[in-house]
Amino acid sequence: MRDQIIAVTVLGDDRPGIVADVTGALADLHGNLEDSTMTLLRGHFAMVLLVRTGASAAAVEAALHFLSADGSLVINARVLGDPALSQIGGPSYALRVHGADRPGIVSTITAVVAHHGANIVDLGTRLVEGLYVLMAELQLPSEASAVGLGAELQGAADELGVEVRLSLIDDDLL
Repeated sequence: MRDQIIAVTVLGDDRPGIVADVTGALADLHGNLEDSTMTLLRGHFAMVLLVRTGASAAAVEAALHFLSADGSLVINARVLGDPALSQIGGPSYALRVHGADRPGIVSTITAVVAHHGANIVDLGTRLVEGLYVLMAELQLPSEASAVGLGAELQGAADELGVEVRLSLIDDDLL
């Protein structure tokens, strides 16, 4: 079988060593980790990995079964097709939103981003003692207006009663 990209998701009860166990099993399959993200969500472990391997998705799940056998983790593997070429080639922006928690913050802010044709390439949220924080990285199409996006984001933030900040990411920092 030729090498393919397999997406592996791992969700469940947190404990030390999950990342080491998962990546060790993938290395045993001669898998090359290409992209990954991992976080704790309210004490629950969540990870997504993209691994290039000659193994099938079923073989990847079988190699990781020892981690999910007790029911504390759910692990899925899925072959991904070739990625669509992104039409967005413009600059990257950091978006930060914070304020009192309430329903609709993420949906309202991301609808504004989508309206301007920007692609969200990373997004994270946290709720701490009633303060809601959203942080995202956006890629704005070259023809789109960052000033227009910023103004519409500010209008949405005002309606939501939250603060918003949009700033250009300096490529030298990446």
